[in-house]
Amino acid sequence: MIPELVRTWAAGWAVSRATPPPAERPWGCCLDVGRPDQVARHVLPEAHEAAVRAAAASVTVPHTWLKVPMDPDGIGPWLPAGWVVDKDEAGHLMAADLTTTDPVAPAGYTVSLETRAGVTYVQVHSADGALAAQGQQAVLGRAAVVDRVVTQEAHRRRGLGGLVMRTLADHAVAEGATLGVLGATDEGRALYETLGWKTHAPLAACIYRP
Repeated sequence: MIPELVRTWAAGWAVSRATPPPAERPWGCCLDVGRPDQVARHVLPEAHEAAVRAAAASVTVPHTWLKVPMDPDGIGPWLPAGWVVDKDEAGHLMAADLTTTDPVAPAGYTVSLETRAGVTYVQVHSADGALAAQGQQAVLGRAAVVDRVVTQEAHRRRGLGGLVMRTLADHAVAEGATLGVLGATDEGRALYETLGWKTHAPLAACIYRP
């Protein structure tokens, strides 16, 4: 179950972030991210010491990442010199059975939805036109991978994050998806759990910083 969810998450993340599709490697897959702070990321579907060591040993370019479905506290001894476990970038692999809920925006807010290049974007604006919350997703067959759900500080605790998630879910179901997958921060996990999402594994983040 977890390896399949990890691969789905990686594939959807690539579509959402407009990177090339994941390239297969002996230990999992590699995403060409192309950012100064994240040149590439290796995503391992399972937390095996041999796979972690092999993936880390293959890296020569600084700011290359590893994402592994395991507790960040346990991965350090498997990493060679030059690697750090970045707990600020750790997360949680989550999934949910998708259902339609026909969400309604709170008074004073409007919701817009747009799909471009295979990615669906939801934005919530306040009455003055300011962007209050947003999120996006890529639908891959029966799975929808949710990404970049953010509520601006001034508009939190008003149910806007849930509104974004439910709007994305409704659209995904309309597209034929039945399963939602995402990688959550600690803060995001608390929100998603209230919406029925379940955590399947922690996600350790390791970065090559020689």
